[in-house]
Amino acid sequence: MERKTQIDLFGATALTGFALLLAFNQVVIKVTNGGLQPVFFAGVRSAGAVLCIWMWLRWRGIPLRFAPGTRLAGVITGTVFALEFLCLFVALDLTTVGRSGVIFYSMPVWLAFIAHFVMPDDRITAIKALGLAFALAGVAWALLNRSDGAGSFWGDMAALGAAVGWAVTAMMAKASPLRLVRPEIQLFWQVGVSAPILLVAALFYGPFIRELAPIHIAGLLFQIVVVVSAGFIFWLWLLSIYPASGVASFSFLSPVLSVGLGWFLLGEQVGPDLIGALVLVAIGIILINRPVRSRKTSV
Repeated sequence: MERKTQIDLFGATALTGFALLLAFNQVVIKVTNGGLQPVFFAGVRSAGAVLCIWMWLRWRGIPLRFAPGTRLAGVITGTVFALEFLCLFVALDLTTVGRSGVIFYSMPVWLAFIAHFVMPDDRITAIKALGLAFALAGVAWALLNRSDGAGSFWGDMAALGAAVGWAVTAMMAKASPLRLVRPEIQLFWQVGVSAPILLVAALFYGPFIRELAPIHIAGLLFQIVVVVSAGFIFWLWLLSIYPASGVASFSFLSPVLSVGLGWFLLGEQVGPDLIGALVLVAIGIILINRPVRSRKTSV
């Protein structure tokens, strides 16, 4: 498929569907944590994704080669990926899907901060600064206000750690030597390095099995096949087709949908404070991802 200069109908539909998948992903993790210890769950998910991605590479005839000069970046990215999902899975063990969604999907805020210092052509403009202010106010509101009586402070902090980890992983894909390799190889590095780290870390979090039921096995398989393998590869493919700013602009849908699905599927309480924090974060993300219009110069 040829590269597009703007988001068309297919792109808008696909990106909306992916945002819904990310939001539903939080519900699946929350439910599956009831049968599997969160860190062990995250480790098994990465290990299963290694097999799925390897099968995908074989099917497509893509050689699994690690180019010289990319190995250190691959190990760093995989390590950060492990920390990101350790934090996210623990967060969803301690707090609600709605609160986690608002905080975790503030990732573009932290990515904008990092990009300002790492990418010379991606500085924080006045509009981005306003967006950062809105989003940071929303995150602070979510962290400090507990009027809904749900979740825990440490669960919310873990979601924040996951958001920062996600931003670092995204920046590694853009600014490290990994930017020169195929998206599938980048993802293979992430899951391949993270699997052993998470499985070792799981030894210190408690029993691996909780009250295991078929729904928890289904949740694990859904994570491995649909979210990590197919979903992430699909996301990276969309990023290769459409402008990055246009793709990123749809990220504000994920926290909105997370709050909605947490309420609809899990019966979570959604009070005015959480909605207020959500609105601030969503406005901030929209402003941060607002495309910069190039000035036309007359001759």
